[in-house]
Parts: sequence; C-alpha cells; structure tokens
Amino acid sequence: MRSILSNSATSGRTIATGLVVAALVATLAALLLPVQLFGETASAATNTVTYDDDGGGTVSTRYGPLTAMDRDFVRKVRLAGLWELPAGRQAQERGQTAAVRSAGAILVAGHTELDRRSIEAGRALGISLPNQPNADQQGWLAQMNAAQGDEFAPTFAELLRRAHGKVFGLVALVRDQTKNSMVRALANRANDVVLQHITALEKTGGVDFNTLHSS
Repeated sequence: MRSILSNSATSGRTIATGLVVAALVATLAALLLPVQLFGETASAATNTVTYDDDGGGTVSTRYGPLTAMDRDFVRKVRLAGLWELPAGRQAQERGQTAAVRSAGAILVAGHTELDRRSIEAGRALGISLPNQPNADQQGWLAQMNAAQGDEFAPTFAELLRRAHGKVFGLVALVRDQTKNSMVRALANRANDVVLQHITALEKTGGVDFNTLHSS
C-alpha cells in the first residue's frame, strides 16, 4: 500500500513538472514568435526601399561621411518641391472644398521650407540638385491640369498621397542609417512634414485606399 502511494505521488510530481515545463515552453514560444515575425517583416520592408546610386561613393565632409543614398535623398527632397509646390498652389486655387484648399496650403508651406533646406544642404555638401521636375512629375502635373470640376480633388489627392507614401520609406531609411549630421537634420524635418502632408491629403476624402498601392 505504501509503495502504491509512493508511486502515485511520484507520478503526480512528474506530471506536474511536465505541465510546468510545457507551459514555460509555450510562453517562450509566444514571446519569441512575434519578435521573429516582426524582424522578418521589418527586414522585408527595408528591402523594398531603393535609392539611385550616382556612383560617387562615400565622401568625407565636415558634417560626416556622405553616401550615395544621402545625396539621392537630398536630391529627392528638392525634386519633391519642384512639382508639389505648383500642385499645392493649384489645390489652393482650384479646390472646391475647404479640405482640399487646406491640403494645398499645407503642401506649399511644407515644401517651401524643405526646398530651402535641401538647397542649403546641397550647397554645404557639394551636391548637384535638379532645377525642374522629372518626366514622371511633369506627367502628374499635366494630369492635374487636365482634371476638370469634380475630377480635380481625387486626382490631386491620389497623385500626391501616392508620391508621399513612396518617399516616406526612404526618409525613414536615411534617418536610420545616415552618418551625416546635416542629412540627418533634413531627414528629421522631412519625416514630420511628409507625415503632415499624408494626413492632410487623406482628410480631403479623395484618397482611395483600395487602389492606393496598385501601381
């Protein structure tokens, strides 16, 4: 009888220990799985961000090393202003709702500042900057010019929101990786401005989230 009771107690302790171990394993898996998934997702997201390599390599400046990605970022900030400033002015003049006109004003204010900052950075860092919109941007402005009446607001909102979404990833990547203090300061401000513009464009009601990333 004593042997039976002893065996039962031992068996009970073994089962209890097994349950505790199983619970610990399950908890550890629950903690590690989101971290692993998040890491893979972040890596995949980073891999989709690209920049144009001008072949100039990394050069030394008084503000720190300047990479090809840094230079491309400064140029893209300048390019953004070259078409988004006139786009914003069109929205101020042609917008039929207060939200569209407000978004236009916010774009003009933000890109006036970023344009000035990108020109200052270009001069200080020896980066050649564009002076006119590229072919794609000229095409977007042409679409806005051609939009009539009620067509203007969604055309404006979709084109500008899509463009801001694409550049947002590059801003974050540059802010994370640049070793140049002037480029970092520009990325800090660009991050705030781009997010502000995205929010204003979405408030117009002209952004279709079902088709936003279709092209």
